[in-house]
Amino acid sequence: MIIAIASDHRGLHAKVHLVPALTGAGHKVEDFGVHTSTACDYPDLALPACLSIMNKKVDRAILIDGSGIGMSIVANKLPGIRAAVCHDELTAEISRRYNDANALCLAADLLGEELIKRIVKVWLTTDFELGRHSRRVEKIGLWEDCVFGQRGNVSTLLESFIAKKAAES
Repeated sequence: MIIAIASDHRGLHAKVHLVPALTGAGHKVEDFGVHTSTACDYPDLALPACLSIMNKKVDRAILIDGSGIGMSIVANKLPGIRAAVCHDELTAEISRRYNDANALCLAADLLGEELIKRIVKVWLTTDFELGRHSRRVEKIGLWEDCVFGQRGNVSTLLESFIAKKAAES
């Protein structure tokens, strides 16, 4: 599986320890930053990582900040992204089985390194259950189509926004 990973400065330590576990389990990791502990803005990291899901360059994303909430808010603004903040193995399992979550948001300030690894393992190995849950996820997609129209347009706008932010830095 190809996994996008991104963290803000508060999630950097957790990300640094998680990447070797992911690659050791046979996953390819696309690291969207950060790479230093300098304070930064989590939308600047979550957006490109989620864009990689939208453009089918990666299968899923793991987003890490202090609480997991900021990254999830950003991610869930984008069509096709179903981000879940998970605090234990059960919420990770449910997010995959019932919601087909494709972005996992983690709270670096609240979770220890070993718990994060266990959450990620469950999240990556749990399949979407389909059945009645498919109907619900499809309804979310229909709503996104109504709101966003052509998803390609959102992707193009997002790429332009990311490029503009990069040029400003």
